[in-house]
Amino acid sequence: MNSSKKTLSQSIIAALSASKGSEKISLTFNCYEDWKEGKLDFSFEYTAPDRPGRPNIPELLLPKDMPRRRNAKAKAARIAMLHAIAHIEFNAIDLALDIVLRFGSKMPREFSDDWLNVANDEARDFVLLEKRLADFNSFYGALPAHDGLWQSAENTSHDLLARLAIVPLVLEARGLDVTPTLIAKFESANDYKSSEALKIIYEEEIDHVKAGYKWFNYICELKGLNPQTKYLELVKIYFAGSLKPPFNIEARKSAGLAEDFYMPMVHN
Repeated sequence: MNSSKKTLSQSIIAALSASKGSEKISLTFNCYEDWKEGKLDFSFEYTAPDRPGRPNIPELLLPKDMPRRRNAKAKAARIAMLHAIAHIEFNAIDLALDIVLRFGSKMPREFSDDWLNVANDEARDFVLLEKRLADFNSFYGALPAHDGLWQSAENTSHDLLARLAIVPLVLEARGLDVTPTLIAKFESANDYKSSEALKIIYEEEIDHVKAGYKWFNYICELKGLNPQTKYLELVKIYFAGSLKPPFNIEARKSAGLAEDFYMPMVHN
């Protein structure tokens, strides 16, 4: 290791630990650019924290306590939807950074390439949504949110296969299912700026699910495991909900998820 160089884990831990949103975004962008430009040593002297740094707001509630959004055309409902998606993107930054810091030392460098790219995408998407909220005279933290995404990270912190099965291959894949409906709701309210932002996020989600599927299969092949059998086993153990249609079959196929990979889970 070149001691004059900053290490990858130093850069990631700085971004993960940042509690101010703007600082986390800036440090994530810096980490991605420095890694791309070869300014960071591929070294992991830091371990992942139990929880990342977070701002004091939004207030975190249990999913069952979250207020329901009814009229999608109402301005307040659209703000609430944008805020919820921004919260997902903010959490997704930490999830992508955490997977590199927690598991990257045991994986090829390409694994870090892929997930730092995801972190950069999520940070950019968060900024996009933050700007859209500002257009509505709102901001991230103005409304409550829930902590379900990070709870999934905590539950799978010991097992990379479980993390890949739950975060990209269940949660982000679910994003592929629901985002087209959200886009249509914004367009029905003539809110095309918001729908364009969601279209960008949607296209990137396909790549994120594809990365999850690629590395899930890579590990299964190394261990001599059947990917579908292992996926179904891990989802039963680590996913509290159930996989429910309708599925965006074409988008899932674009990400590598054939119907026979996940459909047996629906019937179990």
